[in-house]
Amino acid sequence: MSLHSTATQMITLAAEGEGGGNHPSLSPYLTGGGALFVLLLLLWITTRFNRDR
Repeated sequence: MSLHSTATQMITLAAEGEGGGNHPSLSPYLTGGGALFVLLLLLWITTRFNRDR
């Protein structure tokens, strides 16, 4: 079994799950915005507590 056929089977299997792949999911903009917010929050926390004294 080649890598290509294995990948094709995995993609097909993933697309068939949950009602044929037509189920509603989170908006990509909501997911990306949430991830950006969390990363910026972590950056702010890191820089807040990492000041030279």
